[in-house]
Amino acid sequence: MREIVVISGKGGAGKTSMTGAFAHLADNAILCDLDVDAPDLHLLLSPQIKTEESFLSGNEAVIDPDRCIGCGQCAELCRYNAVREDADGYRIDPLACEGCKVCVALCPEQAIDFPQKHCGQWYVSDTRFGTMVHAQLFPGEENSGRLVTLLKQKARAIAEEQGLDLVLCDGAPGIGCPVISSMAGTNLAVIVTEPTPSGLHDLKRVAELCDRFRTKVAVLVNKWDINPDLTEEIESWSTGRGYTLAGRIPHDRAVVDAMLERKAVTETGSDLTPLLERSWAGILALLDS
Repeated sequence: MREIVVISGKGGAGKTSMTGAFAHLADNAILCDLDVDAPDLHLLLSPQIKTEESFLSGNEAVIDPDRCIGCGQCAELCRYNAVREDADGYRIDPLACEGCKVCVALCPEQAIDFPQKHCGQWYVSDTRFGTMVHAQLFPGEENSGRLVTLLKQKARAIAEEQGLDLVLCDGAPGIGCPVISSMAGTNLAVIVTEPTPSGLHDLKRVAELCDRFRTKVAVLVNKWDINPDLTEEIESWSTGRGYTLAGRIPHDRAVVDAMLERKAVTETGSDLTPLLERSWAGILALLDS
């Protein structure tokens, strides 16, 4: 089982547009959107949901008003000020609760429950490019790294069931928990960057993360022609670190037009298609090397 994760180190570099194109060009692959906080691969692929599951992670305290005697000890003990008092008695603000369980353990009436937290939903869907595993955390919820791990495990299991040999993942931007989780067990990271100071800065950060996982790296410069000099600097830095150059993609209105049509740019007959085909061929060659 081989796995490619497309990452960017920052938002707006074109990572999902490139992933959508690679999904169109790939054979024998299952797709996985690992950006669980703000996923958008579904905007290009229009998935038809087959199964939907709740993502439960962590716990939060809940006061049972029938058992609560209103002593206020939980409010005194809570260092996060999550226990609020109103006309109906005491209640716990779920946005402030950190799940430390102090109030649960020390309530004299054992009036506080500690159920698992419903943090979001995850899905297995059909797309025109094959099966897709994806998810959506509720706003402000945590444990994105755990959800990413769940999605990767599910994608691999489905790939084995369907006889597929490639998992193609759209990773999250940045270098936080979901990106770290997405790197575990992957064979190749395709870093999509852009020739801007922030693009180069964040390329270096996420490349260092890849090095710590000892993961092969291919660097793809998107919108290279907005700053050719910085593109040269990015490519020089990348080759100096031993990374493979996956190609250059020019700035082109066709990418935006494809997004508006909810398509991958390679589906539209764009002049970018041959460039992306060459990039994908190089990525597969590096994956198999």
